Amino acid sequence: MAQPRLIMFDMDGTLIDSGSIIAEHMAATFRDHGLDVPTAEMSHSIIGLSLEIAMERLAQCDAGTAILMAATYRQHYRAMLAGGERHEPLYAGALDALNRLRAHEASILGIATGKGLSGVNRILALHALADHFVTLQTPDHNPSKPHPGMILRACAETGIDPASTVMIGDTTFDMELGRSAGARTIGVSWGYHARVALEESGAHIIIDDYADLDDAIEKVLS
Repeated sequence: MAQPRLIMFDMDGTLIDSGSIIAEHMAATFRDHGLDVPTAEMSHSIIGLSLEIAMERLAQCDAGTAILMAATYRQHYRAMLAGGERHEPLYAGALDALNRLRAHEASILGIATGKGLSGVNRILALHALADHFVTLQTPDHNPSKPHPGMILRACAETGIDPASTVMIGDTTFDMELGRSAGARTIGVSWGYHARVALEESGAHIIIDDYADLDDAIEKVLS
């Protein structure tokens, strides 16, 4: 039997296309607090961090103000959910890739994301993916990326060594998370950070399509 391997996925910008929704809620939050509205590009730059840290960086404010702004953001997010008309779609090829990996006898799948656990569970239920993932790592019980805690906790939960773990993501935070934990890293080009930034932050491989993921995993773990 093949050696078990842990395959960790980021969520926003990697599995789901949530950038426009996040930018919209960021803009509404900043308006509510009387601040200049960030551009979509600015909002995209902090996707992947825990919400409070993202607010602190984006608004260049103190921690107390960031907590208040995060609460406002969550209100806008909940209002969207209550409307029931919008949701974050999976990227093309994501479902097929997850199904292939789930069927692989040695692969154990997990999530490492800046999204809160309730949001993660909502997305997994929305796309019927809850059974695909063995471990869910969020800021609810870990430090924010790029701290290695999410990977290390997932490894502890699954009994798989970081050296047999792959972190897949679209941001520098994902690459730094994987590297600092001793895991291998695969960057995806369809998310919110530029390819050159992924390269500079330590991506072992960068892919342009989910069809290339299986081969990339084999290469980084060989």
